[in-house]
Amino acid sequence: MASSPHVRAQDLPMVIPVFPLDGALLLPHTALPLNIFEPRYLAMVDEAMATERIIGMVQTRPGGDPERPSLQPVGCAGKITAFAETGDGRYLITLTGLSRFQTREELPALGPYRRVRADFTAFEDDLAAEEDAEEGFDRLRLLAALKAYLHRRAMDVDWAAAKDAPAEALVNSLAMALPFEPAEKQALLEAPSLAARRETLSALLEIDTDSMDEDGPPVQ
Repeated sequence: MASSPHVRAQDLPMVIPVFPLDGALLLPHTALPLNIFEPRYLAMVDEAMATERIIGMVQTRPGGDPERPSLQPVGCAGKITAFAETGDGRYLITLTGLSRFQTREELPALGPYRRVRADFTAFEDDLAAEEDAEEGFDRLRLLAALKAYLHRRAMDVDWAAAKDAPAEALVNSLAMALPFEPAEKQALLEAPSLAARRETLSALLEIDTDSMDEDGPPVQ
């Protein structure tokens, strides 16, 4: 994938709307489909489409008003790259990940959705082209742990695709798609590099495997 048209962190908007959604993970260079139906988030998408089409995905953390929970300090901004409206008034959008950000402050509400002042400078590398991440990648270790994890949950994947996929695409797609707890998703998001995310992903799968009563089937 080519690098983002926003080639520098300072080119991204300082203030962005955010969509708090626990368990949903957006990463740079990935695509996240979303079904938008709540009125406040329909308004958020309307505003984003009228401006720079950028929305920040962020998880919540314990504390704060249950109606307005505290936000995690790191999220990921994405650009709306696909948009459709359904007959019943929902929006079907795709966010393509641009860069992670640190939340410097949450701003007073001007509408029904939340906005933050975002700082992208710590994640400048997210805006570069996808990494060549094959060096040092123990694919067999990851796939063996994945096999056991999925076996426990009666889930499956396209194993041929998993064995051949580029390392970054494989790691990021698994981090996004697997049903990890929100805190585990946040750890994957905040991993400082792809290599660190790869290790975090393998460790999460292996921890789950170690807790199994019996081993899952081996990778063929």
